[in-house]
Amino acid sequence: MKALGLCSGGLDSMLSALLLRKQGVDVQWVTFETPFFSSAKAKEASKTTRIPLMVENITTAYIEMLKNPNCGYGKNMNPCLDCHALMFKLAGGIMKEKGFDFLFSGEVLGQRPMSQTMNSLRYVEKQSGFDGYILRPLSAKRLPETIPEQEGWVKRELLLDITGRSRKPQLKLAQEFGISKFPAPAGGCLLTDKGFASRLKDLFDHQDTYPERELYLLRHGRHLRLNPATKIVVGRTQKDNENIKTLYDPDLDMLIKTKNIPGPLVLIPNGCSNESKMLAASICVGYSKAPELTPIDVSVTTPKGHETVRVIGIPPGEVKHFLL
Repeated sequence: MKALGLCSGGLDSMLSALLLRKQGVDVQWVTFETPFFSSAKAKEASKTTRIPLMVENITTAYIEMLKNPNCGYGKNMNPCLDCHALMFKLAGGIMKEKGFDFLFSGEVLGQRPMSQTMNSLRYVEKQSGFDGYILRPLSAKRLPETIPEQEGWVKRELLLDITGRSRKPQLKLAQEFGISKFPAPAGGCLLTDKGFASRLKDLFDHQDTYPERELYLLRHGRHLRLNPATKIVVGRTQKDNENIKTLYDPDLDMLIKTKNIPGPLVLIPNGCSNESKMLAASICVGYSKAPELTPIDVSVTTPKGHETVRVIGIPPGEVKHFLL
C-alpha cells in the first residue's frame, strides 16, 4: 500500500511515517509552503528519515482561504482548522493523481487545544473531502477506525493511542527509531505572530491583490502606513536592507537611501505621490546616523529613473503613529 503524509518536519510527522513504514507501507510526504510558513523543516526531516518529499507552493489557494476562513482565526490571523482542511484537500488531490491509497499525518489528539480536539479533527476530515482516508497513526486507537484500518491496509493494533501535550511517548519512540535530530515542537507559522498578523491585516485592508513578493516583504523591516495608498518599509539592519532589496521590483517600486551617510533602505511598494516621497525621504533620514536638523541628500530610484532630494530627518519618535 502507498500512503501520502502531510509533513511539517516535526518529530510527530517523522514518527507517524516511520510507524507506517514499519508495517510495510510505502510512505511518501508532501509539504506545503507559502510566505507564511516554509518547507525547510520538512526537507530536513526527509533527509533524516530518507522518506521522499514533494514540495508544493499553495500561496494562491491559501490566500483565498485566508481572507475568509469558515472557522475564523485563532489569536492572531491563524486559520488553523481551515488551513488543515485545505492542506488535506490538496493532498487528497495528489493522492488521487499519483495513485496513493490513503493520507496520514502526525497529529496527536489533545496536543493543541484548538486544532487537535476530537471535533476539530472531524471538522478537518469532513471539509477536506477525504473523510475516512485520513489516518493519524500516533492517536489512531483513540479515534474512529479509518478506511485503511477497516480494509486491513494497516494493522490497528500496531498503531498508537497517544493523547495530550506530554512529549514523553514521542521521545521514547524516537529513541527506538534512532531519531535524535528533530526541531522543537513550536510552530513556524508567521500568522500566529502578532506583529506579522497586523501587517498582513493592513495589506488586506488596503489592497485587492497581493503579489507574492509583497507577502514575503511583510517579514522584513519596519512597516509604516503613511496614507491609504502608501506604505513604506524601512530596513532595521544591514541584513534587513539586503532582504528588502531582494524583494524590490524596479518596474513598480520606489527605493530611497541616504547618500554619503549610513542609513536604512526604504522601499515603497508600487511607488507613491511626490508628497509621500518627500515624507518617506525624511523618515529615512530620521532613522539614519545623520545629525539632527541637518539637510541630507537622499537618493530616490523610481521606474522612471534616479533623482536626489535634500531633506531634514524626522525623528523616529515622531512617526510612531505610522508604524504597523
